[in-house]
Amino acid sequence: AECYCAKIIRGGRISAPEMKVPSNSRIVMLLGQLERMNGEAMVRDVETARQVTTKILHLIQTQEKSGKEVMSKGSSGMEVILASLEVSSQTTLEFLCISIVTDLGRRMGVFVSKGGTGILFQILTSASKELPPSEELMLQLHSLLAKVGPKDRKFGVKARLSGALNVTISLIKQNLQNAKLLLPCLQVLRVYSANSVNAISLGKNGVVELMFKIIAPYSKKNTSLLKVALDALGALLKSKTNARRAVDGSHVPALLALYLDWHRNDARHRHMLIRKGLLVCLRNITNIKLGRKAFIEADGMRILYNTSTECLPVRTLDPLINTSSLIMRKCFPKNRLPVPTIKSAFHYQLPHVLPVGPVAQLYSQPPGVDDVVDDSDDNEETEAETDTDNEEDEKNDDIETDLNKLHPTKSPGRPFEELRVYERFFLELSEDFQVTVNYNILFLQGYNFEGSKGASSTPSSGSLSSSSSSARSTRPIIVPTAQALSPKHMATPASQEIWNSIKGQHTQPPSPLLLGDIATRRVGGGGSDCGSEGAEDEGGEGAVLEVPDTALLLPLHDPDLYVEMVKGTRSVPQYAEVAYPDYFGHVAPTFKEPHLERVYGVQRSKIFQDIERLIHPNDILDKVVYDLDIPSCPVIEDSGESLKFNSQFESGNLRKAIQVRKYEYDLVLNSDINSNHYHQWFYLEVSGMRVGTTYRFNIINCEKSNSQFNYGMQVLMYSVQEAISGRPRWVRTGTDICYYKNHFARSSIAAGGQKGKSYFTLTFSTTFSHKDDVCYFAYHYPYTYSTLKMHLAKLEALRTPHIYLRQDVLCETLGGNICPLLTITAMPESNSNDHICQFRNRPLIFLSARVHPGETNASWVMKGTLEFLMGTSPLAASLREAYIFKIVPMLNPDGVINGNHRCSLSGEDLNRQWQNPNPELHPTIYHTKSLLQYLAHIQRAPLVFCDYHGHSRKKNVFMYGCSVKETVWQSNISATSSDLHEDLGYRTLPKILSQIAPAFSMASCSFVVERSKEATARVVVWREIGVQRSYTMESTLCGCDQGKYKGLQIGTRELEEMGAQFCVALLRLKRLTGLRNHQHLLDLESDIIGTQSKVVSPTTYVMEEDEPSFLEAIDYSAESDNEDAEPENEHGNNVHENPDHLDQLSDSY
Repeated sequence: AECYCAKIIRGGRISAPEMKVPSNSRIVMLLGQLERMNGEAMVRDVETARQVTTKILHLIQTQEKSGKEVMSKGSSGMEVILASLEVSSQTTLEFLCISIVTDLGRRMGVFVSKGGTGILFQILTSASKELPPSEELMLQLHSLLAKVGPKDRKFGVKARLSGALNVTISLIKQNLQNAKLLLPCLQVLRVYSANSVNAISLGKNGVVELMFKIIAPYSKKNTSLLKVALDALGALLKSKTNARRAVDGSHVPALLALYLDWHRNDARHRHMLIRKGLLVCLRNITNIKLGRKAFIEADGMRILYNTSTECLPVRTLDPLINTSSLIMRKCFPKNRLPVPTIKSAFHYQLPHVLPVGPVAQLYSQPPGVDDVVDDSDDNEETEAETDTDNEEDEKNDDIETDLNKLHPTKSPGRPFEELRVYERFFLELSEDFQVTVNYNILFLQGYNFEGSKGASSTPSSGSLSSSSSSARSTRPIIVPTAQALSPKHMATPASQEIWNSIKGQHTQPPSPLLLGDIATRRVGGGGSDCGSEGAEDEGGEGAVLEVPDTALLLPLHDPDLYVEMVKGTRSVPQYAEVAYPDYFGHVAPTFKEPHLERVYGVQRSKIFQDIERLIHPNDILDKVVYDLDIPSCPVIEDSGESLKFNSQFESGNLRKAIQVRKYEYDLVLNSDINSNHYHQWFYLEVSGMRVGTTYRFNIINCEKSNSQFNYGMQVLMYSVQEAISGRPRWVRTGTDICYYKNHFARSSIAAGGQKGKSYFTLTFSTTFSHKDDVCYFAYHYPYTYSTLKMHLAKLEALRTPHIYLRQDVLCETLGGNICPLLTITAMPESNSNDHICQFRNRPLIFLSARVHPGETNASWVMKGTLEFLMGTSPLAASLREAYIFKIVPMLNPDGVINGNHRCSLSGEDLNRQWQNPNPELHPTIYHTKSLLQYLAHIQRAPLVFCDYHGHSRKKNVFMYGCSVKETVWQSNISATSSDLHEDLGYRTLPKILSQIAPAFSMASCSFVVERSKEATARVVVWREIGVQRSYTMESTLCGCDQGKYKGLQIGTRELEEMGAQFCVALLRLKRLTGLRNHQHLLDLESDIIGTQSKVVSPTTYVMEEDEPSFLEAIDYSAESDNEDAEPENEHGNNVHENPDHLDQLSDSY
């Protein structure tokens, strides 16, 4: 008879080379004998075939080497066994072949790849037609299928198409009392159910109800069977259709009763997996709204809360606690934020609103519809009735793939006649220095702004005069006074001694600030601040406050000058108060501030405390103590049992404070003006605290799905008592810090149309050290617009005759504030033609910062850059001689002043307006871009453009740049070698920084151009102005995980150092650009190809994992019905998600 294997070869199922077998072992000889018997020979001589297969099975069971030979590369052993299995019609032979395959179980992948799954289903359906079917064969087949299933991605589809689903269901129904056969059948059913289409089909055939007949109360019998049944049921209930069937069948109370029964009786915790299986069923049912409702009605919150509390002392039960927590959080009733509207508490009427966009949508909404709680199921799409196996890797669709857009094309955009007016900002390019001119323009007394903010405005250098008061405030400015603090806590001789020791030879006590008739404010005393503005307190005339003499430590800080600058700052709420930290200043601490070590279980304990609010509502005070929506009197009068809050000062952000327990407060942040979201930046004042008492603060309307607060970052606190004692500084503080999704629903209007989204809570606890203190909390080190103006005014003191410094007014903002423009370089050596020619032809460096108000670290980096540029070191002098610096230190003054996080008063992200900025709505961007367009027209485009930013979800300092080649590599689009030709010089500056700046990480840099960033400064300047070295420099808000500062939180000292190191890098760049060969600095292929680049989000690329794993699971899931978000695996080992993966609200620049 013709060999059966030859037929297989001709059929294309097994290639001829695979049929070759080694001929040097006994098992190979037996396989050869079996191969020759396949087909009709096996049917004729069943006994011989049985003897051969018995010998093969014996060798495999007794000699590991034999099994390896069967499965070795080039062996046809598996094909021979499968062929025998397929043609055999004798039960005994089938048993033997199945046994052989089972004993080769560790190599099931080979069995699947050779078509074994289909043969098993064929045997199963054939055997089911025999009456009665062989129970032993069914047992063997299902045991083997249970092992094969997880290895075969198409297992569910093959089972459905072959009819095996119905065979298994029938067996289960007929053998409910036969545990021996029922167990492997349930194991196979568990694999079947992993296919969503199968799960729906099985549900229609009554399998969900069938499973509820199998699961039972606590018993020591058949626990393995029960565990598998629960796994199968859990898989079935992932289908929303099946979840609804379970709810309709009143199975939610039954599952809760079963869980409670097993919890009470499993005293030794030997059956944790059964208890976990019950919870998984509940978790999947509660993914739908009906399931959550049924869970609440069955008192599920109380049952799971109580059982979880009892499990807390046993660490091995953490998987039960975590899953219970997930269910309870999901079922916690969704609430609105406790505010009348999610729009900002402050209103600024725009001169006009663009016809499309989020601001237009905001203005078109009728009152009362901006914050609608959406109770619909998340992802309410119809369940798939067909298989959609996506075997392709997930791709990033945000990468720019249009090669025409990837090649920079200098496109100034505006006629030169329009741009000619910007010539006045470049006097240095035409100055002949024959007449001595004072180029410094101070912002001390106000300014006359010539022209309007509109498109027809003429940019002015903004002549400033002492007589002008157009920008000065007519309101009284309330500054910190002695009355805010108890007299016994004023600066004492001891504190004066501290300052004397700091000042060294300057032993005079600090001079008090005489306030005279300036209006004062009460902070620490009793009673409300409302209505007291301008009133004199008893003994208030001539009140004295000891101001720390920080002149030596803070050469650019002057409290009196700061108050003068505040008078010229215009805010929407018309702030009249000065915050202590901005008045006193900040001296960076000399001690290290390491990342906070995360305490195991901290997130879980905080979540349980939140759940207690629902379980024990009578324990909740729910007392409003501060509310900006009551503008006449935001500080609520009370008996002194509550903390007092305030945020009515420049850059302040706190909308509402609610006392929920005696020492716990919920805080609501204000959204950006003309917006209904962007809650992240906070800056607030607290007073009336008790010493030694631990207070918990919860900021409940955060929006980002992840935060560095889960990775060692702490909030910042400033103590006035510490300041007047000689330690005026912001310090990292807070314990039990975590960031997690809460039960406050985000309106789909504010979530970009996405339904079912929730806010996140940042929680931290702290203890106050001083009685009658006034403390401030901030997201990051505050740096106000008035602080910038003060620093710019103080820069004049650093100017020497060799420094060329000019401060112009670029434009006026929507809010009526000036946007300063600085020019810094070295004066020419003389007024000779050669020296003036060298002066004019220096390459330009264009720097900007603070387009996003909440990224205050960008201003501290800019401060470091400015101070270095104005310094007296030889490096600073060389740098000034090498370049002309044009600097816009604050692109968004209005946002900074009004406490916004991301937007300007227009309600828009200004770093998304660079393609087509509106001169009226985005004046700072419009005029800054015009400066660059003017430079492009006169062939003087900057050598380097860099926009300073902050990053909230990554560590270290790093850069984003623009590269055609690296973008093409990431996107895998086809491109010719000419398309990929580009100068690698864009990598030089970040490479230098990685060598000299300890906080800088080259591994975190990216040079990919993304579609979502096409309107940012970096991409527009690269594409339209033609600046190859166009960058965004991102500084961490948290700290570093590499280099000298590894494990430390970043401070102002490190940020200012980064700004200075950027200058040093520019000097090295100057020297390198004069060399013909500096390829050793680039090493593009080794840097990029040699690194495992990983796409981690639609808009962000990093070269390595940003975070290590935690011992405790952290639920960052944007939505709790996301199956991938379950914070633990089957055995309770916690898994970790890279925090960079989850940011759907674009964090970066």
